[in-house]
Amino acid sequence: MSEKFLYSLARPLLFAMDAEAAHHFTLPALKRAAALGLTRLVKKPRADPRSVMGITFPNPVGLAAGLDKDGAFIDALADLGFGSIEVGTVTPRAQAGNPTPRMFRLPAAHAIINRMGFNNGGVDAFVANVQASRFYQNRAGVLGLNIGKNADTPIERAADDYLHCLEKVYPYASYVTVNISSPNTKNLRQLQGASELDALLAQLKDAQARLADQHKRYVPLALKIAPDIDGEQIKTIADSLIRHKIDGVIATNTTLSRSAVDGMQHGAEAGGLSGAPVFELSNTVIRLLKAELGSALPIIGVGGIMRGADAAAKIDAGAQLVQLYSGLIYAGPALVRDCADVLRAN
Repeated sequence: MSEKFLYSLARPLLFAMDAEAAHHFTLPALKRAAALGLTRLVKKPRADPRSVMGITFPNPVGLAAGLDKDGAFIDALADLGFGSIEVGTVTPRAQAGNPTPRMFRLPAAHAIINRMGFNNGGVDAFVANVQASRFYQNRAGVLGLNIGKNADTPIERAADDYLHCLEKVYPYASYVTVNISSPNTKNLRQLQGASELDALLAQLKDAQARLADQHKRYVPLALKIAPDIDGEQIKTIADSLIRHKIDGVIATNTTLSRSAVDGMQHGAEAGGLSGAPVFELSNTVIRLLKAELGSALPIIGVGGIMRGADAAAKIDAGAQLVQLYSGLIYAGPALVRDCADVLRAN
């Protein structure tokens, strides 16, 4: 019995639940299935190694940050065949995030709106979860750790939060993602501005060099950016990425645009819109970024991948790797192999 068929049976039950309740049901259920060895029955993609940021990824299809904010389900998620697992976003101190309800499905648009607000247990608990995972202990694959800032940290002190998290997660990461693009932390996207970005990246690169010397291991830094930026902003960001020798860029996070869901139930909810409506927005950013960056640093494409052909479109736009999140909610775990198979054939 295929995982696609099994998910087609489970999905109506999950969609009958509140979106966040379904999230909190599914991950522990997946963990229990992993403990029983059931997730090892999932058919994995064939090997298709890609070298990106100096790291060999077993296949080009990764899990995007946001699904496992605390790194508590790494082993179970790894059993689904991803070429990399990215967990977080984590902040220095634990925080509850925004009031509920804060996650909404828009099935007609194959979309999700969330305003979670970096809810997580704080970086110390996050690191303990990573250390406890077999995936980390066995160095079983590529593990991205995604860092952010606390909601109550003033924006002018944001660098302190990122530096604190970088120090804590550095020894355990294959790469570290700096998330400056969530729309759900007040003023966070200001950090994409020219002067703010320059200052932040300079401090992060200094810390990276110091930590690489301290731990005798270079851990790449990737920057995650928003889809809601114009050509001039993309040029500015690309210039800063090249100048500071950042190792990679993840394009993109969720969008504030509502044009694709106008008039739908939940379409006017505040937060970041993900899923199919962000597909072309993120592709446009990838294409413009690629034109500016050339081969200076790699792009990881994320946003609206609902089938294998969508993953191929991200690669065609200029990405070297892709990541999934919302598509998994709609298509289930078979999406990982579907995307990997198409990319291997291309």
